[in-house]
Amino acid sequence: MKVGICTGGGDCPGLNSIIRAAVRHSAHYDDLELWGIKNSFNGLMSSPYEVWKLDQESVSGILMRGGTILGTTNAGNPFSLKNPGGGPVQNKSQQVVDAYKKLGLDAVIVIGGDGTQGIAYELAKLGMNVVGVPKTIDNDLASTDQTVGFDTAVQVASEAIARIQTTAESHERIMVIEVMGRNAGHIALHSGLASGAHIILLPEIPFSYESILKKIEIRRQRKKRFSVVVVAEGAFPAGGNEVFKTSAGTKNLGGIGHYLAEELYQRSGIETRVTVLGHTQRGGEPSHVDRIIGTAYGVKALDLVLQKKFGTIIAMQNGKLSEIKYEDVAGKFRPIPDDDMFLNTAKGIGICLGD
Repeated sequence: MKVGICTGGGDCPGLNSIIRAAVRHSAHYDDLELWGIKNSFNGLMSSPYEVWKLDQESVSGILMRGGTILGTTNAGNPFSLKNPGGGPVQNKSQQVVDAYKKLGLDAVIVIGGDGTQGIAYELAKLGMNVVGVPKTIDNDLASTDQTVGFDTAVQVASEAIARIQTTAESHERIMVIEVMGRNAGHIALHSGLASGAHIILLPEIPFSYESILKKIEIRRQRKKRFSVVVVAEGAFPAGGNEVFKTSAGTKNLGGIGHYLAEELYQRSGIETRVTVLGHTQRGGEPSHVDRIIGTAYGVKALDLVLQKKFGTIIAMQNGKLSEIKYEDVAGKFRPIPDDDMFLNTAKGIGICLGD
């Protein structure tokens, strides 16, 4: 059996643990080969193909390394590929499937978030045997309790927020920390809880400035003349819109931290500062949790390939790994539900959620 493996979308800590586990697990089978595909599906659209055989030596020492040895891209959708010379986008999906067949691949393990898994689902419809592995620091993949990369992002954000809190107290300021997460607030909620934030603003709960200022005033009446606000990049005020920023021609969520800080200063007169954690949450050495989970996902992915359970994606549900059909995940994402345990915990200890 000849199996491809690729990583797509944004990088995150723990990807290499998945790759390493699949390759090490494959060593138990004499008739099984794993082949790395460069930069998501781009390696199958290159000429010559950018693929190479993975062996024990190629994955030695990568368990604790951030990023991915296979490379990745956010611009590798073969169904809608940008033309480097301008002009209309191109559909090279059949070229990917043809390359898959020409290389003699029997299946591809696709490691990615909702965007990459959506592409994999469409390729599966064209005849590619696919098994998906969920990864994203946003932890927003449908039907999956925890994705690879989330724990590290929370750990990095929590430490940064805790450090900023001492500056907030020393200068009696409002400190706003913007974290990633797109349209889901998992990182903001978990890191805010872990670091003792006083206000946590989430995409799932449109916020009111009056609610935030009331919390700040209550703290000041208690002689707590500083406040720490954690805001998810997709959060927005009630009746308002998300904030986007354009960088190098790319429009992305982000900027709500500066927008919020200015409004709070104008309305309160309290000195306010902003820290945007950005890509620090996605880089560097993965946490021990992401290394363990990633390893478990890698072994499970290869098991599903060997069992020929194609068209499935691995899901962690109630502490166990199982497989679900792609159609149950494609085009969906997982926001924080109203009955989330950690959301109710935040409310229970008096954290302001802006509502």
